[in-house]
Amino acid sequence: MAKKLSTLSASAAVLVTALTAALASAPALASTPPRTPTPPTTSAAVPASLDHARIAAHFDLASGRTPENIALAPGGDAYVTFAAGRQVAKVSRDGTTRILATLPLPADGGVHTPVLGFPLTVGITRAHDGTLYFLYATGTSDLTGVWRLRPGGRPERIAALPADGLPNGLALDARGGILYVTDSVLGTIWRVPTAGGTATAWSTAPELASTGFLGANGLKVHHGAVWAGNLDQGTVVRIPVLPGGHAGRARIRATGLPGIDDFAFTGHGDRLLATLNGSSRVALVRPDGSHSIVLTRADGLQNPTSVALRGHTVYVTSAAYVTAQDPNLLLARLND
Repeated sequence: MAKKLSTLSASAAVLVTALTAALASAPALASTPPRTPTPPTTSAAVPASLDHARIAAHFDLASGRTPENIALAPGGDAYVTFAAGRQVAKVSRDGTTRILATLPLPADGGVHTPVLGFPLTVGITRAHDGTLYFLYATGTSDLTGVWRLRPGGRPERIAALPADGLPNGLALDARGGILYVTDSVLGTIWRVPTAGGTATAWSTAPELASTGFLGANGLKVHHGAVWAGNLDQGTVVRIPVLPGGHAGRARIRATGLPGIDDFAFTGHGDRLLATLNGSSRVALVRPDGSHSIVLTRADGLQNPTSVALRGHTVYVTSAAYVTAQDPNLLLARLND
């Protein structure tokens, strides 16, 4: 146990240093004391807000239960990846957590995982039949890639991804039977059939590139396009899916979001909620790219990593990578 705690502490130290450097380009935002609510970044009226924020589940940091990504099920359950624990878990509506799978530790311990230096489970998505798809990054060619977990089954890798990259965000195009994957180190969006097979580079647009830490991160398929957040650049990028499935021209749709980790559309056109990891905030981003802060650390955020919506209920996971205090799952209500 002592060795495990030491490993987790070292991993957190790496993230502290890296995130601090990544946010250095926006010191004003990072240093602003948290408060709720924060005035919008433009003079336009803000028609939506979040309230009734509460912590629905607390996770054990010492066990590596740092929630990195989330997928929702129709019945109210949530599925999360615990990055440092190399695990996939189910979080029930009452906050009970059950581990569904623990991924194998690479032979070298994962020390060659790009940028971070430890193996981690990352993006996750759920198909209508309950199948879970998720990503595992280890820095080794035998384990890095897209994994699948069928209900009652065992985890299996269905597509390899480059060991020198860091697969991070995952999105499912259910109609096309396609998975899209962001690589935060290689600045690439990969395309993988849900049946498994060879991954192909779908887009390597410069808007996806890192500037020193992590580039393309969160990922969604929305209104005929693939959308990605870029953590280093603080942007949201839209890439249309052209006839034949090819990638169109990448265009930046929002800026000024330093440390953006994940995002989710609210169901109203292109409006979205975005998690800002380093500053422990959630931003409401309007279709014109302007944004306002709707949740802060005062609400319980601890380096939020992902966000999802079911109706008007907002789910936000916090991994506490830098705060090292309280990894958790927060629920709030979206008011339109």
